[in-house]
Amino acid sequence: MADSYTQLYVQMVFVVKNRGCLIREDFREKLERYICGIVRKHNSKPLAIYCNPDHTHLLAGLNPAISISDLVKSIKSNSSRWINEMNFLSTNFRWQKGYGAFSYSRSHLNRVADYIAMQPAHHKKKTFKEEYLQFLKEYEIPFNEEYLFDWIAL
Repeated sequence: MADSYTQLYVQMVFVVKNRGCLIREDFREKLERYICGIVRKHNSKPLAIYCNPDHTHLLAGLNPAISISDLVKSIKSNSSRWINEMNFLSTNFRWQKGYGAFSYSRSHLNRVADYIAMQPAHHKKKTFKEEYLQFLKEYEIPFNEEYLFDWIAL
């Protein structure tokens, strides 16, 4: 019997509810490890992650048995619950609805991982809104600005 072989690499981007800058440096790395654990539980492989104060970039090699939407849903629901249970914040933490997902070939993985690792420097030059709109345009993804993330001025 033949087996199935896949190579699926996706960068997922998701945002804190109301674009609040709630992911603080004192627990950022713990959150990144926790999210990577969720990805591994779904038999997928985390390759790069960076949790900015108001949004997260995650590059992963995906197991084809799980849809991207189910994986993101699991990451967001479990990490929200974990942040709240750990009492990192004096307010309730939630992720905003929606996400971005962008696929890559194996030859682009190092470039994408470097891009994710350099998020703090990158966002000194470009806002998240500029970054996200560039992704949508670069990947020729049609969108209606009315249905994008909340662009609250920070």
